[in-house]
Amino acid sequence: MDFLIDAFQPAFMQRALVGGIIAVVATSLIGTWIVLRGLAFLGDALAHGVIPGIAIAILWGFSPVIGAFVSALVMSGLVTFVSNRAPVRDDTAIGLLFVGMLALGVLIVSKSGSFATDVTSILFGDALGITADDIRRQLLYTSILLVCTVLFYRPFMVLTFNQDKAQTLGMRPRFSQAVLLALLSLSIVASFEAIGTLLVFGLLVAPPATASLLVRRVPGIMVVSILLGVLAVTAGLVVSFHYGTAGGATMAGLSVLQFFIVLMGKELIKTLRKSKPAPIATEV
Repeated sequence: MDFLIDAFQPAFMQRALVGGIIAVVATSLIGTWIVLRGLAFLGDALAHGVIPGIAIAILWGFSPVIGAFVSALVMSGLVTFVSNRAPVRDDTAIGLLFVGMLALGVLIVSKSGSFATDVTSILFGDALGITADDIRRQLLYTSILLVCTVLFYRPFMVLTFNQDKAQTLGMRPRFSQAVLLALLSLSIVASFEAIGTLLVFGLLVAPPATASLLVRRVPGIMVVSILLGVLAVTAGLVVSFHYGTAGGATMAGLSVLQFFIVLMGKELIKTLRKSKPAPIATEV
C-alpha cells in the first residue's frame, strides 16, 4: 500500500492523476462510439491533425488548446469534403489528410527555436506538468462532452447500428456525424495536454475496445471503459513515479495491455469450456 500512497504524495502527482482521470472520461465517452462504428483510423488521424494548430499556437504565442480545437475542426471538415467530392474511399481521404496535417505541423514547429522540445511536448504531452488551470479547462470540455453524449445518445445509437433507419426516422445522420466529429475533436483537445497527441489515441480506443469484450450495452461499455482507463492511469503514474518511465506512454501502454489480457483470458475460458468432456448419457 505504501508503494501506491508514496507515489501520490507530491502535489504534481495528484494533479497528474486528476488530469488523467478527466482525460479518461472524455476519451471513453466518445471513444465508445468511435470503436463501435469502426472509426479508429479517423480518431488516430484527428489526434495527429491537431498538430498544425498547436504548432502555430506555440509559434505565435496563443493558447495551444484553441489552436488544437480549430485544427481538429478543419481536419474533420476536410475529411468530410474530400470523402464527398473525390472518387476515393473514406480511409484513403483520411490517410491523405493524416499525412498532410502531420507534415504541416512538423514543418511549422521546425521554424521555432526549440524544435526537439516542442515536438516532444506536442506528441507525448507532460502528464506530470499539468496545472490547476489545465484541470479546470479539462473539466469544462468534459462537462460539454457529457451533456452532448446524453443529448445525442439516440441519434448516435441509431447512426451506429442502422444509418438507413436514422435517415428514415429523420435524425439527420450527416448532422449527427458532424456533431460526433466535433465531439471527437473536443475529446482530443481535453486530453492532449495530459498524454500528448500521439498517445491520446491509446486512451481513445483501448479502454472502449477492452470494455466491448466484457459488456454489450453501450452505457455499460462507457462505464467499464472509464473504470479500465482509471486503472491504467493510476497504475501508469505509479510505475512512472517509481521507475522513471514516461507518464503518458506508460498510461497508454497499460491501457493497450489490458485489451490483450482480457482477450487472451476470454480465449482461454473458451478453450477450457470446449475441452470439457461431454456428459455420458446413460440408458434407463
